[in-house]
Amino acid sequence: MKLVIIGGVAGGATAAARARRISESAEIIVVEKGPYVSFANCGLPYFVSRDIQKRSKLLLQTPEGFESRYGVKVLTETEAVEIDRAEKKVRTKGPEGFAFLPYDKLILAQGGTPVVPPIEGAASPNVFTIWTVPDMDKIHEFIDSRKPTSAVIAGGGFIGLEMAEAFSRRGVATTVVELLPRLMPALDPELGALVAQRLEAHGVRVITGQKIKAVHAASSEVELSEGRKLPASLVLLAVGVRPELSLARDAGLEIGAAGGLLVDDHMQTSDPDIYAAGDMVEIRNRVTGASGRLPLAGPANRQGRIAASNALGISQRYGGALGTSVVKVFDAAVASTGLTERAARAAGLDAAAAIVVKDHHAAYYPGARELTLKIVYERRTGRLLGGQAFGEEGVEKRIDVLATALAGKLTLHEVAELDLAYAPPFSSANDPVNVAAFVGLNDISGFSPICTASEAKSLISASAANAASAPDAAPAAADGAPLLLDVRTLNEFETSHLRGAMHIPVDELRFRRDEVPRDRPIIIYCRSGFRGHLALRILKENGFSDVRNLTGGWVAIQAEGGFDSESERA
Repeated sequence: MKLVIIGGVAGGATAAARARRISESAEIIVVEKGPYVSFANCGLPYFVSRDIQKRSKLLLQTPEGFESRYGVKVLTETEAVEIDRAEKKVRTKGPEGFAFLPYDKLILAQGGTPVVPPIEGAASPNVFTIWTVPDMDKIHEFIDSRKPTSAVIAGGGFIGLEMAEAFSRRGVATTVVELLPRLMPALDPELGALVAQRLEAHGVRVITGQKIKAVHAASSEVELSEGRKLPASLVLLAVGVRPELSLARDAGLEIGAAGGLLVDDHMQTSDPDIYAAGDMVEIRNRVTGASGRLPLAGPANRQGRIAASNALGISQRYGGALGTSVVKVFDAAVASTGLTERAARAAGLDAAAAIVVKDHHAAYYPGARELTLKIVYERRTGRLLGGQAFGEEGVEKRIDVLATALAGKLTLHEVAELDLAYAPPFSSANDPVNVAAFVGLNDISGFSPICTASEAKSLISASAANAASAPDAAPAAADGAPLLLDVRTLNEFETSHLRGAMHIPVDELRFRRDEVPRDRPIIIYCRSGFRGHLALRILKENGFSDVRNLTGGWVAIQAEGGFDSESERA
């Protein structure tokens, strides 16, 4: 058996090691275009930040190491330029010129390449991308030698956030510019807003709804699409990754609708002797069943393992991925799994969402940190669809629980009953995951209906538009405008509240319920949602019918943005 693997990072390196464990007699050759094999590309930003001090820590294996441990031959700085499917051989171009490698089975694991948008001055010496060890070296050496004072990052996704922290830790004043209205476009807006707030709290400037139009290296500036100029001795482009498909396309392999290489659940391409793994392939979403691209290291490694197994005759199926991910944001983290609320609705699902804001462990135990957890579910069935979380502690733990629940296709009823580990230093008797499920179940059953900040904003805007279009019409009470009921303390209310909101603290509501009009829909809000839930039950038990609690409360209102608020303090 002759197995050739094109690509020696993540999926490719995993495939090679797995293949050797399956067969001692197979001839295994890895072809890697770059100078390094099996390096920790997810660790590159942390070397730039100096969290990782030793560069060698990122080089997980060397060609010599692969040869001695696995008996795998690695050809670095060698590019695969052509696949001859009829003759079953790969034409390569390396330091010694062109050569042909025959194969019985071939695995493609070429990953992707950073997108470089058409920006004037993108080729300037102070403009970088970060995807490989040489990319990292160039940035590190530039900071060491040139001592840049300002940096602009194009892109507010995973790499953009990690590098914003890295530059900041190196003493470089940093601005993140994101084309879309919020950071972390893969998440729902509330979570992106929380990320932006944390970045700004650590001195990183955030500009959304703009893109870099030009880089002016001579004046150390970038020009935004609106014409504004920002100081930028250093520029990083982190706007996305494009799958490396030229070799596969030239070989006539089938490309999927989402722009990735098409594979089946055995990681087999349209050619039965060619398999593929990693960022270049399309895979099945485990929630929707739809095919799409998901460039993440975890799935790439598992796909490489499965591709090698099938190539060497051990049948294994890949069930797809959930897109589970986490990223560090200074002293906090943001993580997600499954579908966002926006993605669920785009998929045609009757999706709803619940947000809880709760301490990551028992509040009375020292060191409790606030955690914001959002779950997405199907209203009709109660099926869990996804989750997102932000906070300083316990974020990835909750998302891992939800990822496991998604893999098991659990409903909110089952998530609510999960028997999770509890002791005061680690969690609460009802973990935030349980509590989020409680909120969703209360919503579905009608026991405590909720609305999101986005839905509340839409209702307020619609009623304001109706009032503006018909100024002589009946008062707001008659046209269905919602009453905003703030049930926080007087101090919280006076600090800031939604304009026009009625204020009755929850502890006074039983005795002042007659002040609340019964002829209008009511949206209740507190700081996080719990007091709003208590207030809703008081009103419901006293005959109020059209009442909803704003899930996530004031925390969600601030994260959503766009509300008209006022303060009663100078």
